[in-house]
Amino acid sequence: MCKENNELERCTCNIIHKEVVENVRTKMPDEEVLYSLADLFKIFSDSTRIRILYALFESEMCVCDISALLNMTVSAVSHQLRLLKQGRLVKNRKDGKIVYYSLDDIHVKQIFQQGLIHINEK
Repeated sequence: MCKENNELERCTCNIIHKEVVENVRTKMPDEEVLYSLADLFKIFSDSTRIRILYALFESEMCVCDISALLNMTVSAVSHQLRLLKQGRLVKNRKDGKIVYYSLDDIHVKQIFQQGLIHINEK
């Protein structure tokens, strides 16, 4: 929290709340899990990928449809879809020669919904 003079508030006490620290320490995930979580959020940090995720939030689509919707090249969309697929945020299915993309599972939809709710709060 910032003060009116834009200085950061700092804790000025010298007391460590050992019970709180130990309680949180026992619940803290392993470093590897936290790194994986950070990587997941990095994937969300690109506005192009967010636009693609929003499109897939609304409907399953093929690369050509996404490309037309976002006014991007098929190559550029394919590149971003590859990253989203590697991050397990999207999946694909083939129907003949057409590959359709959708959100990987309900968790991705929930993450996206929660993000939208959070930024639209006043």
